[in-house]
Amino acid sequence: MLNPAIGKLIQNCDNRYSLVLSIAKEAREIADEAVLKEEIILEKPVSLAINKIANERGLL
Repeated sequence: MLNPAIGKLIQNCDNRYSLVLSIAKEAREIADEAVLKEEIILEKPVSLAINKIANERGLL
Protein backbone atom coordinates (compact mmCIF):
# COMPACT_ATOMS: atom_id res chain seq x y z
CA MET A 1 0.00 0.00 0.00
CA LEU A 2 1.25 3.44 -0.83
CA ASN A 3 1.98 5.91 1.89
CA PRO A 4 0.62 8.61 1.71
CA ALA A 5 -2.77 7.56 0.47
CA ILE A 6 -3.63 8.71 -3.02
CA GLY A 7 -6.75 10.39 -1.61
CA LYS A 8 -4.60 12.84 0.35
CA LEU A 9 -2.55 13.68 -2.73
CA ILE A 10 -5.67 14.25 -4.83
CA GLN A 11 -7.11 16.66 -2.25
CA ASN A 12 -4.13 18.95 -2.78
CA CYS A 13 -4.30 18.81 -6.58
CA ASP A 14 -6.52 20.38 -9.23
CA ASN A 15 -7.59 17.01 -10.61
CA ARG A 16 -6.43 13.41 -10.60
CA TYR A 17 -5.14 13.53 -14.17
CA SER A 18 -2.65 16.30 -13.47
CA LEU A 19 -1.53 14.38 -10.38
CA VAL A 20 -0.96 11.22 -12.42
CA LEU A 21 0.96 13.16 -15.06
CA SER A 22 3.22 14.79 -12.50
CA ILE A 23 3.89 11.43 -10.79
CA ALA A 24 4.65 9.77 -14.14
CA LYS A 25 6.99 12.58 -15.19
CA GLU A 26 8.86 12.42 -11.89
CA ALA A 27 9.09 8.61 -12.08
CA ARG A 28 10.58 8.79 -15.58
CA GLU A 29 13.16 11.31 -14.39
CA ILE A 30 14.09 9.06 -11.45
CA ALA A 31 14.41 6.00 -13.70
CA ASP A 32 16.42 7.85 -16.36
CA GLU A 33 18.76 9.30 -13.75
CA ALA A 34 19.37 5.83 -12.30
CA VAL A 35 20.22 4.47 -15.74
CA LEU A 36 22.69 7.29 -16.39
CA LYS A 37 24.37 6.75 -13.03
CA GLU A 38 24.23 2.96 -13.50
CA GLU A 39 22.45 2.58 -10.16
CA ILE A 40 20.08 -0.18 -9.15
CA ILE A 41 16.81 1.08 -7.69
CA LEU A 42 15.35 -1.29 -5.12
CA GLU A 43 12.08 0.61 -4.85
CA LYS A 44 9.86 1.26 -7.85
CA PRO A 45 10.28 4.69 -9.47
CA VAL A 46 6.55 5.42 -9.13
CA SER A 47 6.70 4.85 -5.37
CA LEU A 48 9.74 7.11 -5.12
CA ALA A 49 7.97 9.78 -7.16
CA ILE A 50 4.85 9.64 -4.98
CA ASN A 51 6.95 9.98 -1.85
CA LYS A 52 8.89 12.90 -3.33
CA ILE A 53 5.72 14.76 -4.32
CA ALA A 54 4.18 14.09 -0.91
CA ASN A 55 7.30 15.47 0.79
CA GLU A 56 7.18 18.59 -1.36
CA ARG A 57 3.53 19.14 -0.39
CA GLY A 58 4.20 18.48 3.29
CA LEU A 59 2.10 15.32 3.52
CA LEU A 60 4.84 13.12 4.96
